[in-house]
Amino acid sequence: MRIAVLIPCYNEEAAISQTVADFKKALPGAIVYVYDNNSKDRTVELARAAGAVVRSEPLQGKGHVVRRMFADIEADIYVMTDGDATYHANSAPAMIQKLIDEHLDMVVGTRLHTDEAGAFRAGHQLGNHLITGTVAWLFGDRFKDMLSGFRVFSRRFAKSFPALSKGFETETELAVHALSLNMPVAEVETPYFARPPGSVSKLNTYRDGWRILKMIIALTKEERPLFFFGTLSALMAAGAVLLMVPVLLTYLETGLVPRFPTAILAASIMILAFLSLASGFILDNVTCGRREIKRMIYLSHPAPGEG
Repeated sequence: MRIAVLIPCYNEEAAISQTVADFKKALPGAIVYVYDNNSKDRTVELARAAGAVVRSEPLQGKGHVVRRMFADIEADIYVMTDGDATYHANSAPAMIQKLIDEHLDMVVGTRLHTDEAGAFRAGHQLGNHLITGTVAWLFGDRFKDMLSGFRVFSRRFAKSFPALSKGFETETELAVHALSLNMPVAEVETPYFARPPGSVSKLNTYRDGWRILKMIIALTKEERPLFFFGTLSALMAAGAVLLMVPVLLTYLETGLVPRFPTAILAASIMILAFLSLASGFILDNVTCGRREIKRMIYLSHPAPGEG
């Protein structure tokens, strides 16, 4: 089977040589692709010297790179990892074998049980738990480390993935894509290491955490519109009722409506609540059609180990 190792990179000269060498050793039959994302250091030179096929993506952001990699590369199995030498390359063969044996579409290498100092900062681990928990509540509880950058994909996953995100929120989009189509997925515990000296994380805890949260909200609107607009409808209806209760009580006592603007406001908000609910029902039908199309594209490719 054709195996492609995909490594998105930005300024990783301190670790890219080791990353490429580790994966070439662990998967000797695979082609290692390094997609450079406007690096200002020697990442491209060192990756090429290590034996990787080097390509570039000028649009800045990991999401843009993932979209380009999945579009360009033709393979049966895709292994995606970061270029910072933090993931355990020797776990890749076992993850691939699990994908093939169980006919899965994605296997995620979880990092949550590492004991190496400095590998997984407490703030990042807390944020990972919160984001993973939110996605589990909204879309289904099937991942423990949704934000891991170490994954193995089937061809049918890669070629049906819409890849609309721009930055680090792409991991969230990958998870929701699998959950929305009820794809067979699994997780494998893998060692996770601290970055080598000179390698600096590109992840901004607060900025990227906010972008991931916005992506979750956007995906909820796109994939679960009835829930999204139904919740808005319920909140607006509750607000309208709270505004209307004092006006209604006064009317029952005196037969008058002294706060006429409040009554108009409450009625207007209630109308908006019904419009929001109607929008949810309409968009839910549209989403079902979109999901059927994505499912047909997904089914146009054979399962791992078949065909």
